[in-house]
Amino acid sequence: MKVEIRKYERLLITFLGSITILEYILQGLNISPVYTAGFDQYNITHPSHPFYYAANIFLPRVIVVILFLAVYFWVNLYTIPQLLRANRRLVYIYLWTLIQFLSSSYLLAIGVNAASWYAHPDRNNYGEFSLFALFGYNENPLVDLWSGFDRALIILLIYSIYAGIREYVISKIEKNGTKSNYRILIANQFSASLCIVLLLPKLVSVLHLINDDSLYHAYFVFIPSVMLVYFSNTYWLFPSYAKTNGVSFNLVSRLGISTFFYSILMIGFISRTGLSPKVLLVNWVIQLLVTTPVTWTLYQLRKDKISTLRGVEMALSRSTADLQFLRSQINPHFLFNVLNTIYGMALVDESKRSANAIQMLGDMMRFMLDDNHLDFIPLSNEINYLQNYIALQKLRVQDSDEIEISENITTEDCAFEIVPMLLIPFVENAFKHGINLGQKSWISIMLTCDHNGIRFNVRNSIHEADINDPEQKHSGIGLQNVRERLNMFYPGRHRLTCETTDKAFHVDLIIKPKKSSV
Repeated sequence: MKVEIRKYERLLITFLGSITILEYILQGLNISPVYTAGFDQYNITHPSHPFYYAANIFLPRVIVVILFLAVYFWVNLYTIPQLLRANRRLVYIYLWTLIQFLSSSYLLAIGVNAASWYAHPDRNNYGEFSLFALFGYNENPLVDLWSGFDRALIILLIYSIYAGIREYVISKIEKNGTKSNYRILIANQFSASLCIVLLLPKLVSVLHLINDDSLYHAYFVFIPSVMLVYFSNTYWLFPSYAKTNGVSFNLVSRLGISTFFYSILMIGFISRTGLSPKVLLVNWVIQLLVTTPVTWTLYQLRKDKISTLRGVEMALSRSTADLQFLRSQINPHFLFNVLNTIYGMALVDESKRSANAIQMLGDMMRFMLDDNHLDFIPLSNEINYLQNYIALQKLRVQDSDEIEISENITTEDCAFEIVPMLLIPFVENAFKHGINLGQKSWISIMLTCDHNGIRFNVRNSIHEADINDPEQKHSGIGLQNVRERLNMFYPGRHRLTCETTDKAFHVDLIIKPKKSSV
């Protein structure tokens, strides 16, 4: 699934341009009101400068619309994709983008001014020349070649800022892989709805189905609020309180605050149209007492589908995280190093330590098979796996006096359930990045529990990566993956802090999990 914001925006701009040209055609046919009735009288009184709608209004205005569309599509189909693909040739790409930016501004300015000159609004001003006056009318556009360039530059600069924000939002939505599908769905539906909201009044106005300006003003006050309330309630507030029994005070208060905020967004529009500020209060009452119950009904009809989609997202993210962990943790290099260590011990001390190591490795493999597929497991199982992993890693470095590994894992008051394999990535990263057999290295691991939850702390020294170490080529599960699982299974019930200094890396995790049913 992909974010379609760009596609819907292109459709919106294309339709707006087409509807605008349709409006010019209807004006030429006297179907749409325009001051064409005075053209014949004007030509009688000014025989030396005859005026024709097609030549002096229609064609120049169509050319201006096409110029804007051409610049828009050039920026979106060539310039922006080129920037997004930029890698090594950054300086070249940025320089070429700047040249395109300045060239587009210049061509747009001179094109609009040339169209204005051809329309001669100074001699034939019938009130239909607002588009030509955009860059300032120039009687000799081909003499003053820089006329209007500053205005065109400002327009493109404003759009560039918007496009930058748009691309940033898209990257954030798409960032989390499978987990982002639910957000992508919401973004696409919102974009499509916004296109309809913007196109509908333009089309109705061009076809003159409604001629009362006050209705259009009311539309742009009321309809955007309805759309925002619908998406906010359906995809955020109602699902968040789906499992709450009865009426939740928090839900009611959030509905009141959110509907009020969405109702006053058009306050600037109100001041320009002359509508009474009371309209905003009426709008809030409507959104709270009418739109909200309607959206609740619609949510109930679609609740199963939305819940299923959210569940699928959680399952996909969980499966992806677990698969990444399996690939990162039980890898040939780890197994080879452990087995090689066990073999060396067997040659030296005739088996007792070797048997213990084999037992620990077997327990880890059993954990992988038995517990990893569960949503939650007793914290004691996770701790056992963690302790076995640390013990096996200690065997690898037992002959080095330069390496110090300390652990303080307290199992008292740890009657909780936890997502499997949630703690091990931090320890894995500590051994991967904190141990260098040729340098002074240290790792500190601490886990404690109380009635509030779990406190997990890992600290390790930092060394430059050894390019010959096969473990360094193995990326592991990564902190981003852990953050995703924490946000998914412990929303609002965890705090993760990661800090890097010149000599050490610190991780501090606090979780408020469920009490174990065991």
